[in-house]
Amino acid sequence: MTKEQKTEKIDISKDEQIGFHKGALSTLAKEREEMAKIITIVDQLMQMHIKALKDLGVDLEAKAKELASKAKGDKSTASQKGKLDELI
Repeated sequence: MTKEQKTEKIDISKDEQIGFHKGALSTLAKEREEMAKIITIVDQLMQMHIKALKDLGVDLEAKAKELASKAKGDKSTASQKGKLDELI
């Protein structure tokens, strides 16, 4: 690094640094809001599919209980997950 580059780095004023960090926080807050919207939409879609499966006679709760009882007897990673995608 040359003296000029070091001086440039040091010459950033406190106000510029504050502005940079405030801008970053503002952007990240907006990103977080958008992520929350996506999660809400995904949850709604999952509920819709769960309802459709119930209407078709698929009892996901019974399958979840079955997997849970298997997980107690079998300590393997796959049986401990108990995730919705395993029920299907």
